[in-house]
Amino acid sequence: MEIIIKPVVTEKMTEVSEKLNRFGFIVDKRANKIQIKDAVEQAYGVTVTSVNTAVYPGKSKSRYTKGGIIEGRTGSFKKAIVQLADGDTIDFYSNI
Repeated sequence: MEIIIKPVVTEKMTEVSEKLNRFGFIVDKRANKIQIKDAVEQAYGVTVTSVNTAVYPGKSKSRYTKGGIIEGRTGSFKKAIVQLADGDTIDFYSNI
């Protein structure tokens, strides 16, 4: 099971990262906080002090097009906010 799916890189998350040294990740819905902590520490070589998680349910979406109404659902996902120790940081833009 791959625990970290992708980092959350948004304006809001970048601001939180700069101010509070917290970073967001989309993670596997079956992963617990201990597994998330270990995965982030191994992947980025940092020390994690705390992990907060939230499960976002999927939403119904509809769109009006020339061919009629298209209805569907967005997928549900789990987001983890990881607090790093002082002095540690993660640079998501280093390999661009």
